[in-house]
Amino acid sequence: MQQSEKPQLSVLFLIITSLFVTCLLITNISAGRLIEFMGIPLTADLFLFPITYIFGDVLTEVYGFKRARLTIWMGFGANLLMALFFIFIINLPYPEFWEFNDAYNTVLGFTPRLVIASLAAYFVGEFSNSMILSRMKVWTEGRWLWTRTIGSTLVGQGVDTLVFMFIAFGGTYALPVFMAMVMGQYLWKVGYEILATPLTYVFVGWLKRKEGMDTFDRDVKYNPFGIS
Repeated sequence: MQQSEKPQLSVLFLIITSLFVTCLLITNISAGRLIEFMGIPLTADLFLFPITYIFGDVLTEVYGFKRARLTIWMGFGANLLMALFFIFIINLPYPEFWEFNDAYNTVLGFTPRLVIASLAAYFVGEFSNSMILSRMKVWTEGRWLWTRTIGSTLVGQGVDTLVFMFIAFGGTYALPVFMAMVMGQYLWKVGYEILATPLTYVFVGWLKRKEGMDTFDRDVKYNPFGIS
């Protein structure tokens, strides 16, 4: 009896997934640092976080929703493990001569509120982005990549920003300041994706040729909890 071979994950897929997870972890550590841009308070993760959505677009466009879903869950698991480990170590006793405990806790002290905000926003944002891009690719028959990358980002980043900011900072700042932060972050993320579109085109084209594949999700069930 001939055994069927299991589908293999390519080296390029694993590299992109590793970069995706790395960027995600860095952004979640830096998200607690506020910066000011043109008088608007923003979180420092804005320089790197949009790249995770670009990687998500590339993965869905080339490998399809199922492979992108696997990467999204890997990022979710890594983010959860990091947050739980940080919470664990900052609650351990420390020697009296250790002078930097408060500073360390300020940077890496994930509160339950921030953990919930980060995980919830990531889950709904990334899956919304991947599902919409996947569907739009079928609708457009693979044409007009820019409509998919930008269209999916408008929804995914919008949901992500609203969920994270509401859970993490809702009630913390005055409403005008809070709304300015939400709009500032959203416009920055969307603008970032638009400006990166030419590079996304080049990378997607190169990756499709290198992998010899261009996946269309014509009969895919968009269940985020399936990871087969």
